[in-house]
Amino acid sequence: MTLQDFFDVLAGNATAVFTFLISVPFSALLANYLSGPSAAGTPWKYLYSGLIYLACIPGIFVFTLVLYLFLFEKVSILDLDIIHHLLPMITMAATILIIKKKVNLDLIPGFGKITALLVMIMVVLIILWVLDRTRIWVITFLPLPFALLIFVVLLLFLLWGWRRFSGINLH
Repeated sequence: MTLQDFFDVLAGNATAVFTFLISVPFSALLANYLSGPSAAGTPWKYLYSGLIYLACIPGIFVFTLVLYLFLFEKVSILDLDIIHHLLPMITMAATILIIKKKVNLDLIPGFGKITALLVMIMVVLIILWVLDRTRIWVITFLPLPFALLIFVVLLLFLLWGWRRFSGINLH
């Protein structure tokens, strides 16, 4: 099964995808209402963690895919499917904002790993895009110290994201 086959299956079940993507933020609203003042307590923070993962895994996947389509495939924004390409990112943002109003996200198990994963994906895509767009004759016009500085900064962001993702603390 290719990625296009996967999206074709999702396109055939657009109602199920739409229902899933809409139910996650509404579940977060319901959890906010039912949790009361003990939203940071033990049973609720794991429910919030599950809701964040249900929203962020498709959201980050689609965000990465859309970014790839824009940077490398030159796809127009007008060609994107609303349910499959935009709604997962909206669901991710809405769910995080809804939960953030009730609970400090630092208390949610695994939330730091999701943000670190997103930083790592962004840095790798930026590095790949720069490598894709750079030509040998263009490098000669860019001062070498400036190019090395850009590379080191991107590498530091990548290492920072990796440490946050893997839980390694070198301090």
